[in-house]
Amino acid sequence: MEGMNKEIASKNFIPDYDHLFSEETGRNGKTKSNFFLKIVKLNFWKIVYSSFIYLLQSAPVFVTPVLTASIIDLATVALSSPNGVDQAVWDQLLIYVVILAVVIVQNVPTTMWRTHVISIMRRRVKAGEKSVVIKKLQSLSLTYYKDLESGKIQSKFLRDLEKFDDMFYVFLYSIIPNVIGIVVATIISAYKNPIVAIFFLFVIPVNVGLSFAFRKKIRKRNQDYRLKLESMSIRFSTMMEMIAVTKAHGLEQTEISSMDHTIRVLENSGMEMDKADAAFGASAWVVNAILSAGCLVFCIVLALNGYITIGEVVLYQSMFTSISSYVTALVNQLPTIAAGQEAASSLSELMSAREVEISIGKTKVDSIEGNVKFDHVDYHYPNTEKLVVNDVSLDVKSGECIAIVGSSGSGKTTLVNMIIGFLKPTSGTLYIDGKSIEDYNLSEYRHNISVVPQNAVLFSGTIKENITYGLDKYSEEDVQRVVELANIGEFLDQLPNGLETIVGERGDKLSGGQRQRVTIARALIRNPKILILDEATSALDNVSEYHVQQAIAKSIKGRTTFIVAHRLSTIRDADRIIVMEDGRIAEVGTYEELMKKRGKFYELKKLNDINSKKAERGLEGNL
Repeated sequence: MEGMNKEIASKNFIPDYDHLFSEETGRNGKTKSNFFLKIVKLNFWKIVYSSFIYLLQSAPVFVTPVLTASIIDLATVALSSPNGVDQAVWDQLLIYVVILAVVIVQNVPTTMWRTHVISIMRRRVKAGEKSVVIKKLQSLSLTYYKDLESGKIQSKFLRDLEKFDDMFYVFLYSIIPNVIGIVVATIISAYKNPIVAIFFLFVIPVNVGLSFAFRKKIRKRNQDYRLKLESMSIRFSTMMEMIAVTKAHGLEQTEISSMDHTIRVLENSGMEMDKADAAFGASAWVVNAILSAGCLVFCIVLALNGYITIGEVVLYQSMFTSISSYVTALVNQLPTIAAGQEAASSLSELMSAREVEISIGKTKVDSIEGNVKFDHVDYHYPNTEKLVVNDVSLDVKSGECIAIVGSSGSGKTTLVNMIIGFLKPTSGTLYIDGKSIEDYNLSEYRHNISVVPQNAVLFSGTIKENITYGLDKYSEEDVQRVVELANIGEFLDQLPNGLETIVGERGDKLSGGQRQRVTIARALIRNPKILILDEATSALDNVSEYHVQQAIAKSIKGRTTFIVAHRLSTIRDADRIIVMEDGRIAEVGTYEELMKKRGKFYELKKLNDINSKKAERGLEGNL
């Protein structure tokens, strides 16, 4: 008991539930995680502890009918006695009243006691569930996210976890107490009169049969509603991402109509689920009302034939009503249980996903030099045989600046995603400092690299908070150094609070060029050995591009740099330029070498210049 109290007292502990989602194969050959049963097993003694407290808490429910029956019989006997009501009757009545008062009053402290125990257990389980899902989401590869819409993931995290918690809540606060109530009421009835107890037990198979009759329909309706809700979450996420495009083309009404249709589909599914729940609830009430009336008639017949007393009629009717209400409460939880089981199944889909980055047993990485080598590397995405990267071999020495160019779909971004560790070669080997990247602990390896994406990703906070994101230790000198390297000082004086300026959601209070320079500063403050710039200037205007290019020029010194370039004029100073075509390396050389060769790079450069001039003329025309 002391050990249990210590565990209950440690409220800040979040359990690790990862192992509870391991799948097991049943007799029918299907795999199930049985997550709920494992949660119950893990908390078994706490549940037993809370059940014991419930026995004390619910004592008034069981003791009151027994004492009431005894008092009625005491009064009946006393009133029919020729000696009248003597002192012994009053003494016995006083004992009954005192016992009843004590039993009733103790309900307050025992209720608070049980609530405290269950609350800690439930909140800890809820925290553990959320924590394990967050860990899973962080361990999944980008390939998994490409195949699963963000709205679906949000639905699993928000709705499914809540539904599973509802089921656990119902289990603790309804199922266990009602089962205990049925057992205790049956024992009391059997002790008083076994024949009546047998009649009472008839209510259980009737309600169980009713539950089985409705179970499949309720489960199906809940599953359909969950899938429709996930679809709506996906549709809503898409709508929010497309809001600027929608407004720019005057398609607000089209989007509203589309969302209205999705809402109506969800509404209809919800109504079908509500109908199934209502039909089940009404049927359960009618069946138990008929059984309750039958019990009253049965007990009256027994009393008229002298088998039981009038007080026992009251007792048995109270006990039957209790048993009936307990059974009804149990079967009425079927919709919640069905929703919880469906939620557990949905969560298991996520938790059983195999596309994870495994760090256990991998080489720890304190630092790297920055040597990168592709050795006959191929890559194709899952469920397709088309090679996105085809037999690429490339040896990059520490400190080199490599530019990667090519048309859309040529494999540029796939190549750098493999360097980051987002994607694994499907054949061949990628070496970092002479060791296969698959041997590294990727999380630790990535502490030594930094990435500046095409679209700057900022969160709602200050510029300084965005620069130092994820860092525990840094100095003001470090911040000022990267502010200078990233050319942030050029616009810092224009902001109301300098580095402490709030950038807004997604950095909306900054221009595109300003946001990109903040992401460059974020990359540089980690002092990476490998820096990856994935089309970092392609979305910028000429002025912004100039400032970002200055920042990049300062940033690449002393580190291995990969620049995926859209505007070819920005990579003149690269040590080597890699020209990608259909997943292969078509050309390699310096800017001057490739221009003299008049090959693929030369053609790309001419096309790039033509497009740039068209864009400039279009801008001048608009002005």
